This record gives sequence, C-alpha cells and structure tokens, in this order.
Amino acid sequence: MSLAIVQTRVTVGIHSQAVTVEIHLANGLPAFNIVGLPEKAVQESRERVRAALNNCEFEFPTRRITVNLAPADLPKEGSGFDLPIAIGILAASEQIPLKALQNCEFIGELALSGDIRPVNGILPVALGTQNAGHQLIFPARNANEVTLVKDLTAYAAGSLLRVTAHLNKLHPIEALAYNPPKAEQALTVPDMSDVKGQPQARRALTIAAAGNHSLLMIGPPGSGKSMLAARLPGLLPELSEQQAIETAAIHSISDQSMQLSQWLQPPYRSPHHSASAAALVGGGSNPKPGEISLAHNGVLFLDELTEFQRSTLDVLREPLENGYIRISRVARKTEYPANFQLIAAMNPCPCGYLGDEKRACGTCTAEQIKRYQGRVSGPILDRIDLHVEVPNLPASQLMDNTAAESSASLKLQVLNCRKIQLSRTGSTNNTLNSKQIETYAMPDKHGLKLLQQAIDKLGLSARAWHRILRVSRTIADLENAEKVAARHVGEAIGYRRLDRLM
Repeated sequence: MSLAIVQTRVTVGIHSQAVTVEIHLANGLPAFNIVGLPEKAVQESRERVRAALNNCEFEFPTRRITVNLAPADLPKEGSGFDLPIAIGILAASEQIPLKALQNCEFIGELALSGDIRPVNGILPVALGTQNAGHQLIFPARNANEVTLVKDLTAYAAGSLLRVTAHLNKLHPIEALAYNPPKAEQALTVPDMSDVKGQPQARRALTIAAAGNHSLLMIGPPGSGKSMLAARLPGLLPELSEQQAIETAAIHSISDQSMQLSQWLQPPYRSPHHSASAAALVGGGSNPKPGEISLAHNGVLFLDELTEFQRSTLDVLREPLENGYIRISRVARKTEYPANFQLIAAMNPCPCGYLGDEKRACGTCTAEQIKRYQGRVSGPILDRIDLHVEVPNLPASQLMDNTAAESSASLKLQVLNCRKIQLSRTGSTNNTLNSKQIETYAMPDKHGLKLLQQAIDKLGLSARAWHRILRVSRTIADLENAEKVAARHVGEAIGYRRLDRLM
C-alpha cells in the first residue's frame, strides 16, 4: 500500500494544533505536489526533502507523490514539515515500517545533507504532543526547551539517518528526561541598595510589586527613574511553573532568545519609544506576539512615555484591563496573553526640569507643558494605579554612603503581602473585581469620607475610584492590617499626582 500517515503540529497563537500529513505514491509521470494550504516555506520543502533523501542514500520514489496536510482549511507555515514529509515518503515506499509511526509525532527542518535543524515554536508543539499522549521526535538543538515539559516521551535527533535508525530499531535514541533549569535571579537582577535617596519612589515601587499595580514615575532627567524600574524584577516573586511555561512558549514562537537558566524570573521588557503599535501589541499577516505578550507575567517598562506616539500608547488600553490581546486579520484571528505590569517614566515638561530645585524650567510655556503632558491620553493615565514624583537628589544625598534597604529585605515584605492576598481571594489586589472591592477593600468611615472628598475635588472616574481602593488594600496588607483605614486611603490618593495636576 503506497499510503503513509504521519502526525505533526502547527502553532496557532501560543498553542499547537495537530496536523495529519498524508503521503500517497501513485503511478504516472514523476511529480511532487503538496496540498492543504501550504505557504511558501512549506512549498519549498519539496526540494529540501528530495535532496536530503538522496544525500542520505535513500531511494527517492520516481512516482507521482501527493502530500496532503490536513485539516485542509488551516494555513500551514514554517519549515517544520520537512521531517514528517520525508518520514512519510520513506514509509510509503516501505523503507521504514509503518507501525513505527503510530502514536508518534515529528517536526524539524531538513538541511540538504539530511541534518535536522531547529524550528521555532517547539515548546507549544511539545505541550500539545504531551496532552495528546504521543511521542515526539524533534531537532536535537531544540532539546533545552523540550526538557521543560513533564510526562513527555521525546527523542532528540540530529539527522534524518538517526531518526530512521531509531524507527528501524537499529540504533534506538534515548528518551529525553524532564530537566527544568533552576532560577539564578539573585545573580542577574540589580539590587535596590544601589539606589540613593528617593524614599517615596522606593515606597511606591514596593507597593506596585506587592499588589502588581501599574506605576508612572515623573521626574527630571537623571533622577533615577530607569534605575528604579530596572530593580523591580528583584522585588517580584518567582514565577510558578505554569506561568514560566506560558512565558517560555511565547518566546518560543516569537524568534526571541531566552535564557532558560532564568526561566522562573519574571520577564522585563523595555522597548524603545520609536516602537510602533504593532511592535507593542503584535501583528503581521501571520500575527506574532508583541512586547506586551513578551512581558506576560512580568514587567513592561516604557521609558520616555511622552515620546511614544499617542496612538501607540492607546492600543494598551484593552490589554491593561483584560490581560490579553486579540489580533484580527482578514486571514486569521489570534489571541495572545498579555498580563503584564506596566511601569512607565516621563519628564514633567519638554525641557524636563519643571519643578526642579537644581535647575529651573525657564523655557517651557504653560501651553507647551500642557501639550507635552497631553501626549499621554487621559484613559491611559486613568488605568495607571500610582503616579509618583522622582526629584533630582541634592549633593548631600548623592555623597551619602549609608546603605539603603536591599531588594532582599523589600522582597520579603512583598512576598508576605502577596501571601495575604492569595489566601484571601486567590489573586493579587490589582485584579479585585467590584464585589471583592466592596467586601475586602472598603475603608472605614473616615477613609470613605476622605475618598469621597478626593473624588469630588479631583473629578476622578469610577475606574480611578476602584484603583485607589485596590492600592489602599495593598498598603493595608503591607502593614498586615485587617481593615483599610484613612491613612491607607490618604497615601493611595497621594499617588495620583497627574490627576491633581489636571
């Protein structure tokens, strides 16, 4: 029977979908056709497969070869179909046994010599194979990602000859063992003890870390905004194994290198202010994840916030609320997770020195300042929980060698605060819904009166009302206080600087 069926997978978002590769050899003029919505890279696999089989001294059938990729209505892209197509041709021509293909999936790009090259998106493929209860044969140079998947029987192969020797039981490949790397966060994240002064900014950063809140720092150039932001990952708890797998899967499909020794460390992304909207949220004819998805379960730092295009910043509105981004194109729709913590920094005016005690702002008019701050829309500011000033330090503080509180000490406070939140609602305070806010975050009568006065005076929205209450709950949790008091509400209101200015 000149028919073989091989199983493989194609990535769809951060997941993978099973694809059946059907190879049929028929009499007639020699031909090699691939059907089933193959894109350019898949069409080109005909030449790679032909050369690889010939150079490995297999017999290439001089018959009419038809390769069908099912389901036929799912677009197929990438070079990972080379190996399953080659294996299918060998099985259909009886050069390897058909029984060896049962409950086994294949993926890999073939070199003309028959070597197997690595492919992108191997982690979602491995997860899908594990859920299906199948075995996986994949490129050896993708082994570091596949070792992250539990309960998967996987075989790493460096060449087509090695795969056929395994299938023919001449030289079996040893199954890969589950071996996730250990985190090395302490060696890779800068420490808060390096930061001199800035007690209010350090406090705001601790609150942001404790409740997973978004934060905007406003201050003149050189005041330490970027330095503070870079130290936030050192305050955050390590990712759970499930979170780490999700984050690694996004990096796997996005052509982004990832240091697996740090895979439990929350990701930290800092795109340049010239980034486009598609670079932030993802896009393309075949949608790929953007910076907000690469920062999933971690931190997205936007330095020089006012230098971003306003339309670019506005695409962050829905992801900040929903925790995911849905990219729609004519050909397909893709959804990527985007549960990130937004940290941003900006100057107060075009010259950067508005309100600075060291260097007065004498060139910016009121209209210029208003126009400059207006580059960040109200709806975006409304979604940022904390606005804090970061002033330039006086010389006495710069020369002070007194050791500041370290990241390790602050991280203990954050971990204790997170433990309280998780035991109460199963999530961090930034995700409290309206009912949970009424149950757990409503202040006492003095705090409620203070909040009502702030709402009336500042004209805050209902969203800002909820965000102040969430921050108040986090401040109370840092003190291990059962009830939210007026002092907690007052501090939370103090972190709405731009609302006061506007």
